[in-house]
Amino acid sequence: MSKVQVTKLHTFAGHRDCVYTLQPGSKPNLFFSGGGDGMVVQWDLQQLGDGELIAKLNSSIYSLLHIADKKILIAGENYSGIHLIDYENKKELASLQLTTSAIFDVQHFENDLIIATGDGLLTIVDLEKWAVKKRIATSEKSARTIAINEKTGEMAVGFSDHCIRIFSLRDFELKQEIKAHTNSIFALSYSPDGKLLLSGARDAKLKAWDVLSSYTQTEEVAAHLYAINHLTFAPDGKHFATCSMDKSIKVWRADDLQLLKVIDKGRHAGHGTSVNKLLWTSYNNQLISASDDRTISVWDLLFL
Repeated sequence: MSKVQVTKLHTFAGHRDCVYTLQPGSKPNLFFSGGGDGMVVQWDLQQLGDGELIAKLNSSIYSLLHIADKKILIAGENYSGIHLIDYENKKELASLQLTTSAIFDVQHFENDLIIATGDGLLTIVDLEKWAVKKRIATSEKSARTIAINEKTGEMAVGFSDHCIRIFSLRDFELKQEIKAHTNSIFALSYSPDGKLLLSGARDAKLKAWDVLSSYTQTEEVAAHLYAINHLTFAPDGKHFATCSMDKSIKVWRADDLQLLKVIDKGRHAGHGTSVNKLLWTSYNNQLISASDDRTISVWDLLFL
């Protein structure tokens, strides 16, 4: 069995409330964070110093999206709308009122932004026109997480009605509905090759779905003690990590869902409260975690 050696490299502090979201930056060593304090901050894995404040919104930021080729950030401000930010000049270019519900996730495909909100809606926004293009209502329960599969032209959306719904990226028509978990689905991610979908939920279960076989379930693991908040693949696709309300991060082998390592407070000086988001970077293969404890941790993972 593979072994993983874990070293905690650094803790970034500076947020004044829970840190909810992470996004890669314009270079491998840079990344962004957003939190309950309404701050969007850029951090540098080379410098390991204080973060650079990019924007300050009036309320919590659960969702953040970096569109690298346009050099913009989209920040979802809870109970309000989305904000278009020029991060190089630290300038807000536009905003759009969408909902009075929480904005849980923002993703994009080509010229479309796809936004998941607490009222169960998926809102499609034309990025160039900065206008709502379509609203999709398939559930009265929250839409929590979105995963994009460009290889198959599909997106998977996890809802609080325990279902994963698969939509076409061409016309956003509903293709398939999967009764996937016994509680809200908080985490979805496609493997880099697009052949596998992983889901994690409030029921603490981790499940694997075969994309090319009409999303047949292939694995199920009781992965954590409490809700799985997020999961992310390593850049090489061979491993992935999950994080949970149980304060832990777990590292897994992708081909068989074999647990390889548990990162927690007792063993690795991990987070003391819920771990909300992960970012597995291409910068020295470092893993980044964000928590309710207002900190961001940087982990070195050596696979032996």
